[in-house]
Amino acid sequence: MLESADNLRDSTAVTDPLTDTLALTEAHCHVSRGFEARGEWALRYPATNRLKFTAAVEGTCWIDFDDELATDRRELEPGDVVLFDGRHEFVKGNSDDVPVEDAIAAFGATDGPIARFGSGALTGEGPRVVGVGGHVSLNRTGEELLMRALPPVIHLRATDERSATFHWLLNRLLHEATTAELGASLAADDVAHLLFLEALRACLAQAEDLPVGWLRAIADERIAPALRLMHDEPGRAWQLDELARAAAMSRTTFAERFRSVAGVPPLTYLLNWRMRLAERALRDDDQSLSALAHSLGYTSDSAFSNAFKRVNGMAPRRYREAARAARVTPEVDEATA
Repeated sequence: MLESADNLRDSTAVTDPLTDTLALTEAHCHVSRGFEARGEWALRYPATNRLKFTAAVEGTCWIDFDDELATDRRELEPGDVVLFDGRHEFVKGNSDDVPVEDAIAAFGATDGPIARFGSGALTGEGPRVVGVGGHVSLNRTGEELLMRALPPVIHLRATDERSATFHWLLNRLLHEATTAELGASLAADDVAHLLFLEALRACLAQAEDLPVGWLRAIADERIAPALRLMHDEPGRAWQLDELARAAAMSRTTFAERFRSVAGVPPLTYLLNWRMRLAERALRDDDQSLSALAHSLGYTSDSAFSNAFKRVNGMAPRRYREAARAARVTPEVDEATA
């Protein structure tokens, strides 16, 4: 699982800003039921406000999003993956000549690990489409980081450089999501984690299409050395001159470049990164505020508390109490792909 990677690394392991950031999000990938559609079909899916993915394993179909997104209909070929923020309703299907049905009802009409629907579901006639999907649950930090960093809709095509990887992962994901073998549920979620990570890597390879923010910043090779320094030693009192030298740029050029891709100045990025680390520690650890403040480079509890309150709107102690009280949140089950 993505969130366990940080716990499994030893002290000599090489890390990177993407791994560091994903470890903070507590991302869990959950696979929905796979589906087999026959003939003509069109299903409307509700908004979920969750990061979702859907993929065509066999056959072709399309996905249409809410008009507010101002995005064209996406045609899905075998091996295509669409990653989206789940904030809008959408319709998935292969025909405009049939009534649009409710996806939850269609998936609930059949039992078993794979849902079957479409005008030819009973006869087995007509075009066959096999697909799978799911969602990524995130903590509050993860929602703020990922939902803002990604475009509303990302279409990863099977013709891209990672097509062979996507094909293998999708076929394996469908197998684990539909088999009765022991451990299949765990395996399916783990494969979904890999698929999610590959999708992020594909996004980073096309960073110019990403919104300005941390994800675009870590894809920028020119500022990468400085980012690694801040992630490796967040408690160090980094100076702009040091970071600029690491990136082999002048102070002014580095500051302008950093802000153009990250959306904030370098030292503001460092402050935000420290606060993300503080949030995790307050949520998960029993470390004293003094020890936490020192580990993040603050010379006093009050300096740390003031910085934390400016960013989060509440004092660290209150944040710890609220975060731990909010842990008892039921997981919402999503059965539709």
